[in-house]
This record gives sequence, structure tokens and C-alpha cells, in this order.
Amino acid sequence: MTQAHLLEFDGISKYYGNVVALSGISGHVSAGEVTCILGDNGAGKSSFIKILSGVHQQDEGRLLVEGEEVHFSSPRDARAKGIATVYQDLAMVPLMSVWRNFFLGAEPRKGIGPLRWLDVATAKRICRHELGEMGIDIRDPDQPVGTLSGGERQSVAIARAVYFGARVLILDEPTSALGVKQAGVVLKYILQARDRGVAVIFITHNPHHAYPVGDRFVILNRGKSLGAYEKSQIDQQELVRQMAGGKELVELEHELAVLRADVS
Repeated sequence: MTQAHLLEFDGISKYYGNVVALSGISGHVSAGEVTCILGDNGAGKSSFIKILSGVHQQDEGRLLVEGEEVHFSSPRDARAKGIATVYQDLAMVPLMSVWRNFFLGAEPRKGIGPLRWLDVATAKRICRHELGEMGIDIRDPDQPVGTLSGGERQSVAIARAVYFGARVLILDEPTSALGVKQAGVVLKYILQARDRGVAVIFITHNPHHAYPVGDRFVILNRGKSLGAYEKSQIDQQELVRQMAGGKELVELEHELAVLRADVS
């Protein structure tokens, strides 16, 4: 008997009135793997991750966690099943310290009964340790998180989600606003999370960021799936071609060639 995948999505569709946001999206994610969801603006990536994270509910299709069908009515339901989402805004307070942002409402406390207070020393120790486990060297956990680079803030958000029990980690365009070096930093931490047994869903429009870290690729276009591929089934050049529109790109190149010929 084969073991069920950690998370499966089967025929997921979402409609907003007459607008088809998603149509029949299927695939799966497994522990210790990175599944990349690729697509341009308007492809349906945002609608898809909102369904996986419990913000919206699908109109058709099923979600299964370890083979059991689930119905998320809120993000709290998704988190209870170990599905955590790191959005582009990271849900961080720039003026607060790194360790306060790491816990943010779930700080360790000590004391008995009503006489309980914040255990600052333990919080800082756990923060340093967990970031270190991800290969993140924070100079000072007391420094404001707003002083960190974009890549470092992303890495703190990833480490926070892993520490609080994420089995499936959804990353919403984590490299979109970063330079080349900082994007590389984030990609390294995605692999660190994968190596700790987390199933990572990497949402991106950049195939050059997805291919080096991805184990599986699901390509979306206007709410439909163009295919789901294992890494062994598709090379980076073909992934870029699919992302660029395949047949549409060939037609565009032909039209541009005709225009150049007319001009000359």
C-alpha cells in the first residue's frame, strides 16, 4: 500500500461570478520536497494559495491531507493541519526586535497561574537556535527586524513557520522584490526547510528561481494547468518556454519577424 502524499489537491476550481479563477487544478506535495507553482500575473496563483491556506474555499474539487479529505473554513483550520503561509508582506513589525517578531503573540512565559511573565532569555535562546538550525546567523536578536535585508526577513519568517510546526510551508513570491544576491539567500533557506522534512510550496513567476530548488513544477495559465512535471521530465529551457506561453510565444516571434521585414 503506497503512502498518501502530505497534501493533495484534486480538480480544484474557483469562480468569482462569471470569472473562472481556477479550473481543475490537480497535484500533490510530499514531505522533504519543493513543489513550484509557476505562472504570470493573472494565472491564478493568488487564488490557489488562498484556497490551500483556508482564506477562500474552492467551488469544486478536493483537498486531502495525508489521504484524508479536509475542508478549511479559515486559516486557523489550515494551520491546525500544519499548513503555514508566508505572504509577501511577511506579517512583521519593522520596529520590533527579531526575537519578538519570531514569536509575535506566542512568546514563552514562566511563572505559575496568573503570575506569569515573558521569558525573554528563553525566547532569545530559542530564536538564535532555530535561526542557526536554518543556517541563519543573526548578529543580534535584539536588533529591529526592519534593519535586516529583504532576504534575511524572509529567512526569519521561514524559520518561524518551521519552528511553530509547519509541515507544509507555502511561500508567496518570496524572491519577487529581491536582488540577485538576496534571492539566492532565500533559495538557500528554502532548501534548508526542505532538508528538515518540510513540504515547501514555492509560488513564483520566475522559472530561473524555481528550477534550481524545485522537485516538481505546476504551471498555471489563466486559471488552468499547463501541466505538472517532475524535475526529470522537464529541463529549464522547456520550463521557460512553457511559462512564456509556448505556442503564443512562437506566434509572437513570427509577428515581430514580419514587422521587422516590413520596416526594412
